Amino acid sequence: MYREVRMVEITEVLRLWRAGVPKKRIAARLGLDPKTVRRYVTVAEGTGLRVGSEAVSETQLRDVLLALHPGGGRPRGEDWDRCRAQQDAIRGWLQDGLRLTKIRKLLARQGLALPYPTLYRFAVVELDFGRTAPTMPVADGAAGEELQLDTGWVGWLTRLGHKRRFRAWIFTAVRSRHRFVYPTFEETTVRAIEACEAAWAFFGGIFKVLIPDNTSAIVTQADPLAPRLTLAFLEYAQARGFHIDPARVRHPRDKGRVERAVQTVRDDCFAGEILTTLEEARTHAVQWCREEYGLRRHSRTHRAPREYFETEEQPALLSPPTTVYDIPLWSDPKVARDQHVQVAKALYSLPRHFVGRTLRARADQHTVRVYDGRTLVKTHARQPPGGRSTDPADFPAERSVYALRDVDALRRQAASYGEAVGHFAAAVLEGPLPWTRMRRVYALLGLARRYGAARVEDACAIALAAEMLDVHRLKRMLALGPPPSGSTTPARVIPLGRFLRPASQYALPWPVADRPASEGESE
Repeated sequence: MYREVRMVEITEVLRLWRAGVPKKRIAARLGLDPKTVRRYVTVAEGTGLRVGSEAVSETQLRDVLLALHPGGGRPRGEDWDRCRAQQDAIRGWLQDGLRLTKIRKLLARQGLALPYPTLYRFAVVELDFGRTAPTMPVADGAAGEELQLDTGWVGWLTRLGHKRRFRAWIFTAVRSRHRFVYPTFEETTVRAIEACEAAWAFFGGIFKVLIPDNTSAIVTQADPLAPRLTLAFLEYAQARGFHIDPARVRHPRDKGRVERAVQTVRDDCFAGEILTTLEEARTHAVQWCREEYGLRRHSRTHRAPREYFETEEQPALLSPPTTVYDIPLWSDPKVARDQHVQVAKALYSLPRHFVGRTLRARADQHTVRVYDGRTLVKTHARQPPGGRSTDPADFPAERSVYALRDVDALRRQAASYGEAVGHFAAAVLEGPLPWTRMRRVYALLGLARRYGAARVEDACAIALAAEMLDVHRLKRMLALGPPPSGSTTPARVIPLGRFLRPASQYALPWPVADRPASEGESE
């Protein structure tokens, strides 16, 4: 602005001088010193200008300005030359990440005391210190195409003398700048989906592209080229038909339409408001977006965001959702030793070979699906917290009966060894709480495997005739009783001992009187 005013003043001085107005009158009319006017006229005459009626051209004016300021500014001082002598050292320190205040101290230790303003100007002019890339305005895109998203702390809830801080998901349409605010306590994937559903209802449609920041609720791994999104939110975007283009880390210009929205929402929407519940905050936010911010003339578009949106963007949006979205719960449970995984505080069984492995689980309102990588390995009906869903086919046959307390299967297994064995097992299990006596039947099956089905069948027949149902007594009967007639069970052979002494060691010793004297003994 200073240079533009100078040019106007010089142009007016030259115009009045060429029109024949005296120099003192020119100075009085423009509020300048007569010596200044005289100097301008002298320089103009030196460039070839003469008194006349024609206007001063751009070329003539440029020549006069160059003659007035031949050096293009004030000359550099001695401190500037000292900085130039240390240019390489200063550049190296800046590349190593040192601050200019520290560089000034290092130079002072070497006996070179420099004013900080001079060092700063030298670094900016000569070494491009502190210069950033020029900001390029990016096109807003087509109507109804892009919606930018940001989050931040915006206000407090006051209830019974206690205050609780809350944050908000802030959506801003790129083209019209229309805005939607959704207060919440948490920044999770579930809350992100809830905020998006509320935004589609507020806007009356779905934008084609959502540009969020790198919140962990949406982005699991930030990357400028291929960011990884959370499975739950990616599945939600597929269901609603919009694309996700996350901004780069520490690149606020990627979502510049919403970058300063947190401060605006905090100071203009919620500051000074007395709110007690989250529902009151959401109602107040919708009213502020529609009636205050939406009707305020935007400094960039020079139109009210709500009017701009309803006129041009809303007709171009995708159709709004007609059904409530079933938000899934993704988790990474580990298969425990009992072949169950815990998903949403409920247990679900898996095959034996998955024990000890960490799998991927997806739970919705009706089903729970478990994946090994991309392969679906099991599907269960959703259980309430504390519930259990167990598939008998997941367990080995010898363990599933006991694990599931399947008394009928245990009866059938005992009956396979003989009719009397089956009746004995049924009699043992008869009565209330039969699963408390399942171990007795397991012991009976062990006897059948040890002594053979025929001996156990005869013993069970005798026990049933005597109304004896004690498995321990049945075991003694089998151990002491003879084998059944016609049995081919071989006689028990007593094995030889490993350390039997030879018979010669058991011969009677020599009598003392008859024993011959050994050498060295006296008779």
